[in-house]
Amino acid sequence: MPENIEAWWSRRQRSKGVEVPYPVGSYREAWAPYAVLKRQYHPDLNRGITLTQIPPAADVYLTWQCEVGHYFIATPAEQRSRPGGGVRRRSVWCTLCTLLANPPRIAPAKPPVAEKAPAPMHHPVGPATTQRAAPQTPPPRRRRAATGLPSSHASPGSGLAAQRALSTESRRRAPLSRSGGSASRGGPPSPPRVQSPTPSPSASVPGSIEWLESSGAVIDEAPVVRAPGQAFWSARAPKPASAAEAELRQRLGRRVDLDLGLNAVAVRQPFFGRHEVWPDFVLAELAVAVEFDTPGRFGLEHLGSRLDVDRRKDRLLRAVGWEVVRIRCGSLPLLGEHDIEAAGVSARLVDRLLDRLREVRGPFLVDAYLREPGSERTPGDGA
Repeated sequence: MPENIEAWWSRRQRSKGVEVPYPVGSYREAWAPYAVLKRQYHPDLNRGITLTQIPPAADVYLTWQCEVGHYFIATPAEQRSRPGGGVRRRSVWCTLCTLLANPPRIAPAKPPVAEKAPAPMHHPVGPATTQRAAPQTPPPRRRRAATGLPSSHASPGSGLAAQRALSTESRRRAPLSRSGGSASRGGPPSPPRVQSPTPSPSASVPGSIEWLESSGAVIDEAPVVRAPGQAFWSARAPKPASAAEAELRQRLGRRVDLDLGLNAVAVRQPFFGRHEVWPDFVLAELAVAVEFDTPGRFGLEHLGSRLDVDRRKDRLLRAVGWEVVRIRCGSLPLLGEHDIEAAGVSARLVDRLLDRLREVRGPFLVDAYLREPGSERTPGDGA
């Protein structure tokens, strides 16, 4: 059970037998990637204990204050696990901000339904009450003759004469031919009759091709089976939205003669329902995937549960013969032996990346793709 910070600190003092069980800075590296949590934590709200003195797995309640000013209580594990879940908003870091961003929907109260009074029961008292009124027969409808007058005003033989006149008039106005597009006497040509197509029996079966086409759904093409480890261009891959990533792509394209237009690699096991992963940079000639990782605008990217997703993605790539080089920015922890820690995109970063590629695939293979100093160009140019 989590306990308050005073009880937790006292218990750690007794168990370790020292006045300060965790010196200041003991867990600085563990809290370094969480820049938002470092701003939310205040030692004056937690008995003067700094954040670097608290283990990330400590079962203790801490007091936090978000940027808006809300005070709330949460354990270190709860705060560190907030990134993830498909939500990329600043309000994720605060429980009250999350509640205000997604308020619970309350169904409107329905007005009370007035109860109907029970119908009075009539008990027969005498023979007069048992008599029921005879139903009234509605008056007979009066037919109209062809002249528009009621049939009572027509002569006895006028009804038969009107029917014969109506039959003669209908035959005179009938078209000459039964085929579509034929002209009638004394009128313009009538348009052809278009019969609606008879629906297929399978069109009423949910999930069938005919049913999807009739409902207007977009039918995806059959998946293409690719060999594990094959690099290709996928239309499902998200478009790069980072300006720093675009700058790194431009700088790298000026240094090496590699195809940077591919964006996917086929894998054996499904990754979020598909047998493909989408690295930031796919170097098919070297079988190396380069990832450019930043904490993002609100410090939610590549932390918490997304850290486990990055590790799984790296395992799938290495299982098909590829190697992964991650460029970690913003104090993000390194995941692999070939990862690079950087502060931003620069010419020095490109040099370090090329050196790391030489360590992974050898200098002879990497240097064979280097551009000559006079032939540097931006990828996509027509030169």
